[in-house]
Amino acid sequence: MKPTLLVLAAGLGTRYGGLKQIDAIGPCGQTIIDYSIYDGLRAGFGRVVFVIRHYFEEAFQAKVSSKFEGFVEAAYAYQELDAGLGNFPLPPEREKPWGTGHAILVGREAIQGPFAVVNADDYYGRDSLQKIAGFLTGADGPNDYAMVGYTLKNTLSEYGTVARGVTECDEQMFLKRVIERKKIEKTATGARYLDADGTPHALTGDEPVSMNLWGFGPSIFGFLESQFATFLAEHGQEKNSELYIPFVVDQLVTRGKATVKVLPTDDPWFGVTYRADKSIATACIRKLIDEGVYPERLWER
Repeated sequence: MKPTLLVLAAGLGTRYGGLKQIDAIGPCGQTIIDYSIYDGLRAGFGRVVFVIRHYFEEAFQAKVSSKFEGFVEAAYAYQELDAGLGNFPLPPEREKPWGTGHAILVGREAIQGPFAVVNADDYYGRDSLQKIAGFLTGADGPNDYAMVGYTLKNTLSEYGTVARGVTECDEQMFLKRVIERKKIEKTATGARYLDADGTPHALTGDEPVSMNLWGFGPSIFGFLESQFATFLAEHGQEKNSELYIPFVVDQLVTRGKATVKVLPTDDPWFGVTYRADKSIATACIRKLIDEGVYPERLWER
């Protein structure tokens, strides 16, 4: 069975100021998702599942997923605020989605085998998708997972702070810890992050980080369901609380319930966290086209 590519595209784009997952950055109207799916098909993925919201489904289909008809089988999952809550009452003031852990969980019914997770607004590169596809087709156990590790300093924005899953690995590049750090920014000597009370902590900038390119088996859904229930009980009444997938993975690794192989990559990464990032992303895609990595038009029949 070919692995599935799960595309997380339900974010609100608050810092970007709009639905960045459907904004064009390529010369012929391509979004970043176009390039991830194009690379994914070349790497051996056989199916795509989009996690979106109902309210922008029509726009998403018109600008994004309609282009893939005839090239790859596609399905949809919906990250609505009331999805998967069980008996937990939806707080009336809740507007923000419940985080990447919840986004993956809502894809459960659409996925039967191994799958990789990508963000809709991040460019990952062909090598990275080939590595994760290769891992998924050869994984030994049901709880053997993987993530692609990027170098922190190569993933920071020039225009504001970002959140990253900062990792610690053993000598065989198996994950020991991954901690979601918020408010990471560049410094003259590397990088730093601010903790909840605003205290700065230095980083070298060379740390391997997760950009949410994960490889999982279906067993992850049971873990996510349990973790999401715990999260709701402890943080569900907090207006902006989110269940991040690095937190879930960290819990599994430290408790010995799963192994995660970190797959280093030299592929370039770029994304569109802020509106000003778009010009950089557009220039990067133009350079890759000029170098022959991509054709001018991706989906010619």
